[in-house]
Amino acid sequence: MSRGIEGRVIAITGGGSGMGRAMAVDLGRRGASVAICGRRMEPLEETVELVRAAGGACAAFACDVRDPEQVDAFFAGATEAFGAPDSLVNNAAGNFIADAIDLSPGGWRVVVDIVLNGTFYCSRAFALGFPQAARETGSILNVIATYAWTGNPGTAHSAAAKAGVWNLTKSLAVEWAPMGLRVNCIAPGPTDTEAASANLFPTDQIRDAMTAEIPLRRFATLEDITDAARFLLSDEASYVTGETLTLDGGESLPLGMFRHSPVTPKG
Repeated sequence: MSRGIEGRVIAITGGGSGMGRAMAVDLGRRGASVAICGRRMEPLEETVELVRAAGGACAAFACDVRDPEQVDAFFAGATEAFGAPDSLVNNAAGNFIADAIDLSPGGWRVVVDIVLNGTFYCSRAFALGFPQAARETGSILNVIATYAWTGNPGTAHSAAAKAGVWNLTKSLAVEWAPMGLRVNCIAPGPTDTEAASANLFPTDQIRDAMTAEIPLRRFATLEDITDAARFLLSDEASYVTGETLTLDGGESLPLGMFRHSPVTPKG
């Protein structure tokens, strides 16, 4: 068990599926009280049952992170259920494949609103309530992607939004350190989740082509994600702030201009 998880009150956005659900279950079974939010209650309630089945405490709240009033209501509900949160995971996201020239203003706006604006609204609401938390130190973990710094044709909207979150992380890490708050990111590469599979790599041909470009030759698992998230939220990372932990099997690293020469990496 990671030191400093038990007894924490952790808010997680986008907790109804994928990485958000996996983190809620992992943190809940390790002794944290978990408040989750999302736009639809049905999948959130499924997460609640999974957390409780694992021995944890969890409460769910309908919330669209694009709406600051709903965000405030989420944190008020979490505080009523468990006390003021001392940790926050900004996991809510939206993404789809589209050439930038074909992106409608509405398509651009919805992704930027969820990823960048939602992260700010939730982080601000969390920080305003943090002085009432039972613990004197806390943590924010933002979920981004490696294309925040590489760019990514086909997801210009998401890449731009996550780049904004990456920069926001560094700014808040400095501003809020005197409050006892650490702010970090994880940047997963291709990860096996239902939503990502459906929207970003829906065919075996696409998956195989992507896997061939990953030095470790596999996608990230949800366990890879939860292990990293738990570390950065825990006291074991108490001197880490403003940083990004990349979880992509080396996919974002340059493979070298001579990678197709007769001498190639094994595998």
